[in-house]
Amino acid sequence: MPETSESPLRRDMGLWAAMSIVIGTVIGSGIFIVPKTMVLQVGSPGMVLLVWVFGGLLTLAGALTYAELASMMPEAGGEYVYLKEAYGPFSGFVYGWTQMWVAKSASVATLATGFYLYLANFVPALSRVVARVPLPQSGGTPLAFHWGPLAFSFEWLAVEPGSLLVIRAGQLFAMVLILGLGFINWLGVRQGAGVQVTSTVLKVALLTAIIGCGLFLGAAHAANFATSIPAPGGAAGFFAALVAALWAYDGWNNVGMVSGEIRDPRRNLPWALVLGTVAVILIYVAANIAYFAVLPASAVAASDRVPAEMMRRLFGPPGAAAVSLVAMISIFAALNGSILSGSRVPYALARDGYFFRSFAGVSPRRHVPGFSILALSAWSAVLVLSGRYDQLFTLVIFPSWILYGMATASVLVLRRKRPEIPRPYRTVGYPVVPVVFVLVATLFLGFTLKSSPRESILGLVLIAAGVPFYRKWQRRLRESSRV
Repeated sequence: MPETSESPLRRDMGLWAAMSIVIGTVIGSGIFIVPKTMVLQVGSPGMVLLVWVFGGLLTLAGALTYAELASMMPEAGGEYVYLKEAYGPFSGFVYGWTQMWVAKSASVATLATGFYLYLANFVPALSRVVARVPLPQSGGTPLAFHWGPLAFSFEWLAVEPGSLLVIRAGQLFAMVLILGLGFINWLGVRQGAGVQVTSTVLKVALLTAIIGCGLFLGAAHAANFATSIPAPGGAAGFFAALVAALWAYDGWNNVGMVSGEIRDPRRNLPWALVLGTVAVILIYVAANIAYFAVLPASAVAASDRVPAEMMRRLFGPPGAAAVSLVAMISIFAALNGSILSGSRVPYALARDGYFFRSFAGVSPRRHVPGFSILALSAWSAVLVLSGRYDQLFTLVIFPSWILYGMATASVLVLRRKRPEIPRPYRTVGYPVVPVVFVLVATLFLGFTLKSSPRESILGLVLIAAGVPFYRKWQRRLRESSRV
């Protein structure tokens, strides 16, 4: 059936579905990976737990702020809507452009790749190389950017003579997985939400079982919490560990992107954001307590997969293998949630005339933005094949956090700019809560700019590539308004 922009989205998701997007999208692979990074920065279990709590409270501050924004503007698009209303269409466009081409699509590609890497533990054939494609030679010359005294280059775009694009069976599997989930979400929001709720409930149950094993089975050692390793420590170490924790907490904001499909959004959105975020904080803190109950700081610092090492010590190799299965389910839920929510952002842009018109199409039978879902899935699959999604994702960390900070600050702007808009929920602790979030986001940006100046500037340059398109669509809107 053809797509039509006249057919509206349908509010088919309730509170549990909305909460599953928050929990299922946040808890991906981070809880399995970042404890090592964190203990290497702060040195002791107590400091690691402090960072998790601080990062969780900061995330909760963002969720409390977004709850007000989502309840007063329950439309598809999330931050795009908030930024557009507070600062004008260009800010919203930059967010949507970033999400479609790099941030969300690279995140989907990363999750799908992580899924196949865990699956390769059970199916080694996924690591097999199936093709080697010669790349057009550029003589190793990177794509350069010059602006006045500044000069930067995309060195990772350089292609040395004789370079090959190596394609593994697992990459093809990851592409099929993305496209398959895209198809399920294309069938209808109930189908996509059903997968999300089921996979999230299963994930939480299995993570709870792992936490219980660490706390109550085997030999738990309270002395482990007194162990430590040499680490940078201090403010620099704390902030570096916080960056890792915030990466693990990332995704709590995604439920706002599907605001146009949630029943009773003025009630359910705030509850989903707050309860979902609190649940994630409790799971993360409990999981780390369980890790250190079994492992000393030195063992956590030496393991790339801390829960697998914990379960290996308790149950041997079968325990470690079980963690790989849990990680796959966790990543699967995050992957589905990312496709479900992320596809609504380019749809919202196109609906307002700031993106390709096809993305605004909504199926009159399925009531979902079908073209946007399939297009995001297809582009994410291409990034899996390219093998360059991780570098792309790194480039947009800096501009993305600028936009996150601006979106949170928009609650302050809109209180003054649009006081007449009904606010079914008002941010608890206003204005301290949003101000604290914005201040920490500013510190995060300063840390990122200092540690990765080239990637930060190049990220802004990459986003600037959308400006000509914005001007084109803005000109088209002006011409149509004159008719």
